[in-house]
Amino acid sequence: MSRIISKTQDSYTSLMAGPLVEPSPRWVRVRFGGEIIADSKHALLSRGYGPGRLPTYYFPHDDVRMDILKPAEHNDPALRRWNVDVNGQIAGKAAWSYVKPPPEQNDLKDYISFEWGVMDAWLEEEEEVFVHARDPYKRVDVLKSSRHVRVVVDGQQVADTRQPYLLFETGLPVRYYIQRQDMRMDLLDPTDHTTRCPYKGIASYWSLKTRKRILENIVWSYPDPIPETAGIKDLMCFFNERVDIYVDGDLQQCPVTPWSSTC
Repeated sequence: MSRIISKTQDSYTSLMAGPLVEPSPRWVRVRFGGEIIADSKHALLSRGYGPGRLPTYYFPHDDVRMDILKPAEHNDPALRRWNVDVNGQIAGKAAWSYVKPPPEQNDLKDYISFEWGVMDAWLEEEEEVFVHARDPYKRVDVLKSSRHVRVVVDGQQVADTRQPYLLFETGLPVRYYIQRQDMRMDLLDPTDHTTRCPYKGIASYWSLKTRKRILENIVWSYPDPIPETAGIKDLMCFFNERVDIYVDGDLQQCPVTPWSSTC
């Protein structure tokens, strides 16, 4: 049976609520080279970072270590860029400020931001945040369920549970988290791959061996999720985009996301 492709996820990155720029009530800090280089209780939250227009923070000049910013050459006249240099540890062109921001983001003029992944750490209050800022208008809910969830790959059943945890995240497909006792753990091999999520934490990965092939890093788990998603601790989840998932006997649609492969 071929899977139905869900088109509802095509534009998931554009599902945003709230203004493009707004003051953040959170205490935000940036660490690089072992030092705090930005420290602000007056940062602006902007939804326009990177190709996914993700949320990130911009800082007033007074809250940034301007002494460690060195002017960098670049080709965009709308931006001013700096190299970040802390005791000889350099991140090239990793800080920027708008000379002329887009009209809808005019409040960002004269504020400074940083390349998220190049910095050592970003903190909201005392918690480290990964990948990008947390969007206050995004929900992530974890609900215990009694639905019957089966996962099938290449015609082989690799998970079967009546006690899943369902994770609902704004703009993304439902994820089905499964206890290890309901998984074919004999078909899984742990890998060194990890990813980070601002709404869940740091994930570990497994590859799946079927009778036909090996699917790399197709299962993940959060051994130490952030408190808001503690319900998924040590549970395991498959990419909906790469396996067949049956819920109460119904084959689920194949979502279209950046993690999609041929459905």
